[in-house]
Amino acid sequence: QVQLVESGGGLVAPGGSLKLSCAASGFVFSYHAMAWVRRLPGKEVEWVSFINGFGGGTSYAPSARGRFIISRDNAKNTLYLQMNRLTPDDTGVYYCAQKTASPPLYGSGDVAEYYFGGPGTQVTVSS
Repeated sequence: QVQLVESGGGLVAPGGSLKLSCAASGFVFSYHAMAWVRRLPGKEVEWVSFINGFGGGTSYAPSARGRFIISRDNAKNTLYLQMNRLTPDDTGVYYCAQKTASPPLYGSGDVAEYYFGGPGTQVTVSS
């Protein structure tokens, strides 16, 4: 079955950086677009960024554009999110997500088109 296990979160001061990782298994990783989504305190899950299958293209939510970088290593079945210039508004639980809606190879900004059943990783930005 599909497994997504996130890691790399933690406590960081405003302006700091974190790199999240997601180990994926149970499916052909390179055939699926992957995304990062997050749940901010008291809010619905929101899309942060996606990367197409085979690493062919990325997109970012306005809140992440210019600060976050999504990447993937298909040989290692691993997804990454480099987060820079973090602010308290970035505090939340981050999940990696597998595109399940058709076509799975190309990402979208619609959270409903993804599966994100991992435990997530907590990111806290605070001084």
